[in-house]
Amino acid sequence: MASPSARTPLAEQVEELLAADGPLPIVSAGDPVLRRPAEPYDGQLAPELLARFVQALRVTMRSAPGVGLAAVQVGVGLRIAVIEDPAPVPEEVRVARERVPQPFRVLVNPSYEAVGTRRAAFFEGCLSVPGWQAVVARHAEVRLRARDEHGRAVDEVFTGWPARIVQHETDHLDGVLYVDRAEPRSLASNEAMAARWAQPTPEAAARALGFELPGRAGGFSPGTPPAGAATPR
Repeated sequence: MASPSARTPLAEQVEELLAADGPLPIVSAGDPVLRRPAEPYDGQLAPELLARFVQALRVTMRSAPGVGLAAVQVGVGLRIAVIEDPAPVPEEVRVARERVPQPFRVLVNPSYEAVGTRRAAFFEGCLSVPGWQAVVARHAEVRLRARDEHGRAVDEVFTGWPARIVQHETDHLDGVLYVDRAEPRSLASNEAMAARWAQPTPEAAARALGFELPGRAGGFSPGTPPAGAATPR
């Protein structure tokens, strides 16, 4: 579904979206709203309308389901996102991906910066790029600055998978999709992921598909998987 017209005032866009019951429609890659930097939030929505919009984002994220959702993903070019991750994963996945539960949070005008130089690479997907996943190397630790839905300052360090969520959603508000940062040779359908690459880390996929992971000296050159590399079955 196409996003609302950029010429329509933002408050009117949101009112139109909220007129229908249930989750909001999520726009897909190819819609220009996903490629424009979102407008900083500065009171464009009255408090009651903002609260209703935040609740609609929450319902839509949970229904999808996802662990984050940016306003641009429902066609609204405002710098607002929500995140939440119950992290219902096996222990080996939790440890490998540093994935811990995150409560529901609203991020208004978020920005992030790297803390340290460590990077981590894992398969990542997006509600606006349905059906596909790819490996993205991201900062393992970031400092987030934002406001919450009540205008209170947020200044917090996130590590591991929560840091990945923060980066993914903030990138959306800058007009950046995860595929822009992904290793192209890692691109896999959801079906291929389930059948071949469900391991906690992407090392096996890197060997078989021929791409490098950060911090791996002597990694694999594209197109030349190492001798003896396992062939996916």
